[in-house]
Amino acid sequence: MPNVKVKICGITNWADAQRAMNAGASLLGFNFYAKSPRYIAPAKARRIVRRLPQRVLAVGVFVNETEKKMLQIARSVGLDRLQLHGDESPDTVARLTRSLPVIKAFRAGDSFRPTKLAKFKRASAILLDGFDRRRPGGTGKTFDWRLARGAKRYARIFLAGGLTPENVGDAIRIVKPYAVDVCSSVEAKLGKKDPERIEALMRAVRAAARLKVGR
Repeated sequence: MPNVKVKICGITNWADAQRAMNAGASLLGFNFYAKSPRYIAPAKARRIVRRLPQRVLAVGVFVNETEKKMLQIARSVGLDRLQLHGDESPDTVARLTRSLPVIKAFRAGDSFRPTKLAKFKRASAILLDGFDRRRPGGTGKTFDWRLARGAKRYARIFLAGGLTPENVGDAIRIVKPYAVDVCSSVEAKLGKKDPERIEALMRAVRAAARLKVGR
């Protein structure tokens, strides 16, 4: 197993969840942002999460949702983590962490400075994604991975944004993140995962992890 954790996001059905965890994913992401094309209803997510083994963590993805509703969904579904992709404040993150660990996401555009992460010290991890003006997450765009290296001084880093089976090895070698987060690059079509792409991704992650250990 790789020592870099893998999160497969945008899970919408049990078959994809099963394939991802059998391939070695440590975390599965369920998108509760209604405007997302990968939105999943809490009741459907609950049926999937209840079948997951303890070693696989269920992560709920939210964008500018109320704290009350996030916690209601978390309890109903059985989530292990909250992942926030909106304009949530450090105080919001701090309050939510009293109930569940929080992964706070940031879009790493040209104006992004890792120093802003110091305000979010209560977050259990920081997710760095590519920048897109129209989408708060799942952009499929890469960014300057050197920014992620600088961000590691503030928190555990989930590296996202345009990661594919073809480039994830380079990303791991450059950043050495706590985890990588992948969605669209392992899809056969929107909301449906491709088993071969998932396996290819995991092979690339394992290969990069072996090189990292050997250094």
